[in-house]
Amino acid sequence: MCFAGIMLLGSPSYAQTPAPADAELYLISPRDGAKLRSPITVRFGLKNMGVTHAGDTAPNMGHHHLLVDATDPINPSEPLPSNKKYLHFGAGQTETKLELPPGNHTLQLVLGDANHKPFKPVVSSKIIHIRVLRSNADAAL
Repeated sequence: MCFAGIMLLGSPSYAQTPAPADAELYLISPRDGAKLRSPITVRFGLKNMGVTHAGDTAPNMGHHHLLVDATDPINPSEPLPSNKKYLHFGAGQTETKLELPPGNHTLQLVLGDANHKPFKPVVSSKIIHIRVLRSNADAAL
């Protein structure tokens, strides 16, 4: 639709950004089955693609999203949510420290494109399971 020479568009619809078939996203640390105390250092690994900031549309580049105890399936046609279960690293970060309560937790990485959408095919890590132990200070209580 055109109004006074200005093109008016509806809400933007973004197609999935293509990813190389051999792209691999993984957690360097912690390892699956690890028993740790908070804070936990989480390091992200990526092969055959590059890491950049959110909004950068360079080919074969994306930014990390860390899913913590997320149970909902990923919708590849929608941007990943941003909340305490879906942590965004839009500045191109490749590691973080997490404060998690004692108990069992799951971690998974998903690479997002410039608009926080998963690539096609989805570039994600395996889900790992960790157990967070009570801190020594908590154990003394």
